[in-house]
Amino acid sequence: MKKKIGMLWATALALVAGMGTANAQVKVPENITALMNKYTCSACHRVDARLVGPAYTDVAKKKYTNDKIVELIYKPVPEHWPGYPPMAPMTQVPKEDALTLAKYINSLAPKDAAKK
Repeated sequence: MKKKIGMLWATALALVAGMGTANAQVKVPENITALMNKYTCSACHRVDARLVGPAYTDVAKKKYTNDKIVELIYKPVPEHWPGYPPMAPMTQVPKEDALTLAKYINSLAPKDAAKK
């Protein structure tokens, strides 16, 4: 009986610990997630972790303007990101959607780093 209670406690603690981790993840607005999926951004990028390309939080730290991020979506500059494979130009992304993504990326910057 004590063994079963111990197992239940261990399971409960594991569940609570897992919930804490899930709550710590960055919440991405639904419209941004939809754009990231539509244009396959999420195949290479994550909000706060390196995947194939840099994390959006790392892009935000570069202090690019929104317009510069849009420009880089269309004409990536691999030299800006040594150690990463070159990004393909994403010319199929309409400017309005690219600007929406750029604004979101810059919203992830530390408060004093983002430029409008």
